[in-house]
Amino acid sequence: MTSQNKASGQGRASGAHDLGGGERRELKYRRLVGEMRRRILDTTWPPGARLPTLREIAAESGCSLTTVRHAFDELEEAGLIVRRQGSGTYVDEAPDRQLGRTVVGVLVPDTAAYFPPILQGIEEVLAENGARLVYASSQYDPAVEKEALAGLLAAGIDGLLYTPLIEPSDGDVAKHLARVAEIPVPVVLVERRLSGAGPADDTYHVCTDHEGGAYDAVRHLYAAGHRRIALAVRRSLGPAAAPIEVGFGRAVSDLHVTGMVDGAPREAWTPERADLAVQRIVREGCTGVLCFGDREAILLIAAARRAGLRIPEDLAVVSYDNEYADVAEIPLTAVSPRKYQLGRMSAEMLLQRLRSDDVDGPQQVRLRPTLVVRRSSTPAHREDATAPADDNQRTRP
Repeated sequence: MTSQNKASGQGRASGAHDLGGGERRELKYRRLVGEMRRRILDTTWPPGARLPTLREIAAESGCSLTTVRHAFDELEEAGLIVRRQGSGTYVDEAPDRQLGRTVVGVLVPDTAAYFPPILQGIEEVLAENGARLVYASSQYDPAVEKEALAGLLAAGIDGLLYTPLIEPSDGDVAKHLARVAEIPVPVVLVERRLSGAGPADDTYHVCTDHEGGAYDAVRHLYAAGHRRIALAVRRSLGPAAAPIEVGFGRAVSDLHVTGMVDGAPREAWTPERADLAVQRIVREGCTGVLCFGDREAILLIAAARRAGLRIPEDLAVVSYDNEYADVAEIPLTAVSPRKYQLGRMSAEMLLQRLRSDDVDGPQQVRLRPTLVVRRSSTPAHREDATAPADDNQRTRP
């Protein structure tokens, strides 16, 4: 069973041998759930269809029977499938989705990596309101995105929850505003905003406050005693990279600490790339690091240990994602975007637009991530990292 996420799929394949058994199993499980969810929502497996057996899916996906069984459990709990004793497992007929008066389209880049919790929140709100869901994935391909959008509009959707493909290097804000304005149904952008437009951005959107998330990560490391802090970021990793870098820069400036950005524009991290990052971090005397991406943080920790560093005694690590942070060999302190809540709020905003012509809009929401503290970050022990701060520089984590 193949993931639809071409971009992240390529990145995650490189250096996979550095992931422990637990991380690999969790990654395969989440990809499997995402792919099964996609097949249900885009009607590859239509309502009422009998699903392949556990053994058939295990053979196709390369997952164990236990992993497939857990995937079935999650999809059943989400109300997407039903089990009938002695007969098999079927896609839920979902009469509320099939007969609902409101038809909502959802167009996102993928279902396997970042978006499953967002989709869960969307699905729940639409089900609670008797709305019908029509789903499509752009697969990180502009041509596929254009075709998928046309297909959703042809299906007669009343409104659209949309995560457009916006390249970090594409600064043509007017073009993006025009694209959204041309869609002939109400639109709410999901985990996207046209930040470069400033006050001209009149889109409805719900997105993560990535600047705030990065700021809080630096503040956490500062409170632990670190005064030289690095940011390891893959600038090609989507539109979140730039605001994370901005938030990091603002935090090191406000807290009067030394910051270093390791931000080579590589398509994927490898063990060799992680080794180079650690060498630079050590050379700059940094004792704490914020790393964009759980997988990248896991590779960074492996490289640090190869270099003889102890985690967190010699190098404290905070990951930005919290997708696989809890299953890492050393559980990662992580900035955790509130994806489920973001999905729910996006769906609620769109339904409100569809029900009322006089919404005082546009509505624009940024959700600040939470910080989940685990074993990869503890108070620093180095002399330069434990020097007392001025009272007016102390900040709560």
